[in-house]
This record gives sequence, C-alpha cells and structure tokens, in this order.
Amino acid sequence: MYALYDDAGKFLAGRVMSEADSSMQIELDSGKRVKVKTANVLLRFDKPAPAALISAAQSLAPEIDLDLAWEFAPEGEFGFADLAREYFSAQATVEQQAAALFRLFEAPHYFRRAGKGQFKKAPEDIVKAALLAIERKQQQALEIEAWAQALVEGRCPPAVAEQLYKILFKPDKNGPEYKAVVEAARRSQRAPLDLLKDAGAITSPYQFHWRRFLFEVFPKGHRFAAWEAPPITDELPLAAVQAFSIDDSQTTEIDDALSVTGLGSGTITFGVHIAAPGLALLPDSPLDKVARERLSTVYMPGGKITMLPDAVVQAYTLVEGRDCPAVSLYVRMDEATLAIRSSETRLERVPIAANLRHDKLDAFVTEASLSGEAPADYPFATELAFCHRLAKHLKAAREVVRGKPELFNRPDYSFKLERADGSSPDEPQGDETVRISERRRGAPLDLIVSEAMILANSTWGGWLGELGVPGIYRSQASLAPGVKVRMGVKPAPHAGMGVSQYTWATSPLRRYVDLVNQWQIIACARHGKTAALAAPFKPKDAMLFSIISGFDGAYSAYNSFQSGIERYWTMRWLEQNGVTELDAAVMKEGLVRADTLPLVFRALGCEPLPRNTRVRVRITGLDLLTLEVHASLVTALEDTSSASPEGSEDEGDDEAAPEGLALAIAVDEPAVDAEAAPPANTP
Repeated sequence: MYALYDDAGKFLAGRVMSEADSSMQIELDSGKRVKVKTANVLLRFDKPAPAALISAAQSLAPEIDLDLAWEFAPEGEFGFADLAREYFSAQATVEQQAAALFRLFEAPHYFRRAGKGQFKKAPEDIVKAALLAIERKQQQALEIEAWAQALVEGRCPPAVAEQLYKILFKPDKNGPEYKAVVEAARRSQRAPLDLLKDAGAITSPYQFHWRRFLFEVFPKGHRFAAWEAPPITDELPLAAVQAFSIDDSQTTEIDDALSVTGLGSGTITFGVHIAAPGLALLPDSPLDKVARERLSTVYMPGGKITMLPDAVVQAYTLVEGRDCPAVSLYVRMDEATLAIRSSETRLERVPIAANLRHDKLDAFVTEASLSGEAPADYPFATELAFCHRLAKHLKAAREVVRGKPELFNRPDYSFKLERADGSSPDEPQGDETVRISERRRGAPLDLIVSEAMILANSTWGGWLGELGVPGIYRSQASLAPGVKVRMGVKPAPHAGMGVSQYTWATSPLRRYVDLVNQWQIIACARHGKTAALAAPFKPKDAMLFSIISGFDGAYSAYNSFQSGIERYWTMRWLEQNGVTELDAAVMKEGLVRADTLPLVFRALGCEPLPRNTRVRVRITGLDLLTLEVHASLVTALEDTSSASPEGSEDEGDDEAAPEGLALAIAVDEPAVDAEAAPPANTP
C-alpha cells in the first residue's frame, strides 16, 4: 500500500512499511524512510506507483477550471476528494483526487484552507478582488518586461525617467520601475547607472547632480511662495556712525558691517553691526518655520538657495544708503595699545554708508596701502587702516592661545559662469563657460572681516554665559589630530580659534543657528540680568538640541553639495581649456592637490612619493557623472617651494579631501557572470 502525505505544504508519496496508532513509516522512491504522523496522510492507494501518481496529478491539476470548481464546491467545509467527485465523477480516480488536492492548495484566492486536506469556498467578493489583483499583477509583469527590454535596447521608458532619482536613491523595491531597472541590469550584465545613462535617462551630468540634491534635500521644491517681510515695530535710535560692509559683488544677504569712531582721540570705538531679522521674525512664526526647515543658505557657482525668501532678505539686509535695523557690538579700546576697555551691545538703526566689494578692492587694499607705504585711493581708507591694524593684533593674540600661528597656504576660489552671450545665468544648465579666479586667504580685507566676526562671536558668547542665557556654541577641546569642532549649548574653549568661547551670531540672514543666537542676544540687550527669564530659549531647552542636530545634518549636506558642484565646474574648466597636465603637491596614498585649482584627485604613480612632493601629472580622463579625475604621474618636480610647511593647515585634512562624488545608489547590482557573453549592443 502507498500513501500521499503533507510535509509542511509539500506533497510526497511512498510505500507504507509499517503503521502504528498515530504514525506510519513510509519509504520514499529514493530509499529514504521517514516517520509520518497519521494526521498528515491525505490519501492511501494501491496503484499507481507513487511517482506515477504525483506526475499524473501534476499534469491533470492545471486542467481543473477554478471558476467551475468554485461553482461546484459545497458551501461548508469539504475535502479534496469530495470536490473531485463533484467535479470529475462519483468514481473519481486516485489521480483525479490528487489533482484536486494540488489545484485547491495552489488557489487560496478561491479556496481557503480549513485543515489537512480540508477547504472552504472564499466569498464571491473576495474572489473577484483577488482575480482583479492577479490580473493587475500580470499586467504589471508584462509592463516590467517591456520596460526592461527597452532599457537593454538603449531606450528609457518615460515612467522610468520620471522616477529616476527615486529609483536610484530612495527606491520602492516593489515598484515596477525599480524592478524593470534591476531586471535590465541583470540581463545586460551592466551597472544600473551605466545602463540608465546609455538609455538616455541621464542626459546632463550637471542636471543629474542638481536634481539629485533637490530630490534628497528639497523634495517639496526649493522655490518660495510669495512672502512679505514683517515690520520691525521697535522704536530704534539712530546710531552716530557711518558703517560700511565688505562682501563679494554677488552677495545679497549682507549680514555685517563695521564702523570706526574716535580716530585720533586716544580712544577708539570699533563697531560690528549685524542685520537684525530677529527683531521681526519671532520664534514659531510662519517665517521662522520656513527658516528652521532650511537651516542655512545653500551656495553653488552661479546661484544659491537662500534660507529666507528674497523679499524678506531685502527688508533686513544692510544695503548702502539706508538706516538699517541692527544688533551692534561696540568695543572701546586704547588707540595706541588696542587694549580693550569695555564692550556694549545696542539695538539700533545704523546708517550704511557703503557696501565695499572684495572683487573690486582687493587689488588696491594692500598691506602697503594700509600701512601708508603706498597711496590709499579708496573709500574709508583711514578706517580700513585701523581695522587692519586691529585685525593683525587680534589674530596675534589668538595665535598665542592656539600655541601656533594660523597659516593660510591655500587660496579661496571664485567661480563665474557665463552664457554664450556673456550674460550670467539665472539658473545654470551645466554647459556655461566657467571662469575660476583665485583669492588668497588672509588678504587684508578678508582678515579684517574674519577677525571682526570672531571678536563679535566670542564677545557675545561670553556675554550670554555671564547672564545665564543659553546659546548655540562651537567648541574644540584641542588641536590634537582627530579632535573635531562640536556644537553645544554651553560656552567652552575653541582651540582652533584660540578663544574662550565662540558662537555663530553674525550671519542671521544665512544661518538659522545665528538667528537663534540673535534672539538670545536681543533678550540680553533688552533685559540685562533678567534676560534668562525673557529669552525665547531657556536652559536645557530640548528645542536647542533639536536645532543643533538638524543644523549639523543640513549644513553637512549643503557643504557636500557645494564641494561636489564646485568640483564639477573645475573639471568643466579643464575640458573647456584643453588642460591635459597639472602641477600638484602629493598628499598621501597617491592623492594629489592641484596647485592652482580647487581639485584633489588620485594620480597613478604618486603612491610611493613622500608628502608635499611637487609633481606634474597628466589628466587621462574626466567623468563628470561620478566626478572622478583619472590621472598619472609625468614627473616629480625639483622645485618644492610651494610644499606645505610643517604645522600648516594641510595637516590631517587628507581624509576630508574629495576625490569624487560617492554615488551610493540603492539599486541592487546584478551578479556578473564571467562566463556570459556580452550583450549584442555592448561595444
């Protein structure tokens, strides 16, 4: 005698060797003997042989019409043999009974399982819904098949193109578009990114980088709705100064300006004036929620995404010719020794006499002109000369605390994009002509602004601490390798700056952290020693920690995008100018830094060379999609005059040096078969 039994949803049959009350021993065709519970035995038969039975039943099962079987089936619970007798005949054979079992088991949308060999009809509405779902799934499978084949043939279906960034970076792995890309990559044995590029889904590397950034960081769009700037209702006194700002010509968010009064009197009052959106934008107001969502302005060559709507920026920016609301820090000092005697913070209107521009004045405002060794034919020459003297004094004092000088061995670079007609684009397309200019860090105007801001940020940070008002601070425990700058809510030393505490409070139009700190500073200016009770954020306020966390993530993402897109334009500059060789300095493990461009890349042959060795390398390829530069060593240069000296700012920065854009796509890569022949359309 033979028996057919259920082994965890798999049907097996064999010869019954022995039988007890609750189990039997069955020998399979393979010769293996198994112990089977009697409850799992569904059918006993004398013929045919087990293998013949299962083969015949599997062939017959697909012929059973499920709609007809459902119609014939009883309303209550029934066994598979009962259905076989209803469907085939009252004398249904063993093969027909087994076929009914297999067919019922594989159709749960028609028949629900009610026990071993027992079933129950599914309700009619459930059957209809299931059949509709099956039909949709079949149609989707055909759609996936068609899309995958199109991709293999070098054509990108519109549905895939529309979902490109979602497929690559935040996919729904059950989505048909994603499945089509995975299947096409498997068939063609190609990387998904290469497949999509050759199929026309990626037509512009620049647009790919730009739209990927918007997709990941601004999924709801980066443009503002119409906003009006709320008015500042405070009755602010007019400051008795003539202030001037120092920025690039492209800067529209002018946050800071300077003033100098008392020259020749023995006591100088040095003013740092910061735009005051915090007087109008209140915490938890609609505009605050806009700024808190963005957290910072995003900068890129040829454009920017501002933290605040332009109409709001223009209402509070320190534009020349206006009396602008400002939070002003006045520092009184001895004119001869520059020793600080006192400081004071005021809320006021500040006359902005001029917006000075780096790119127009850097060539004229030199060490020689500021010291009187050369003519100083530019606005505010006397004030700028004092500011430069003060800046050098402040920097020297910080360097004593740092324990070593700040060395600016690498320049900053400015990017200017031009269309074919010479105009600047409103929004770059990626094919513009790019011009890269160099501005040496630590140049006089740059030094003046940076030291003034450090003075204001450290002074205000100390003042907040004295009054017990929390703020958002930046600190660094030491200059030891690996010790990073951190953000917190309590004052702590900043070893890199060489100050006892340091906040960000001088760019409230561009950074949300600065706006938060400005609210706290305004409370201090208004309430003095009771400011801790009136400030928007109280000690241990959970919102401050939330802001720090959000800001860290957003600022890192923005800086990464800016670095990547500047790398794109640098590589475009190489293409446009036909540059095939570059002079560079070795960093480590084959990484080199170009002498005259903001570009770090790996050059074959430079791996064994010591750090700071100057080399000439040949550019052998540029990939604007992955932002990889392919290069090899031409020769090592004997001249090492530009190598970074010991203790310079280059130390320890290799790990952060960008070599390319890490395209960590979320599409499953196909398993490459080394034996497989390449597809017909592969070159």
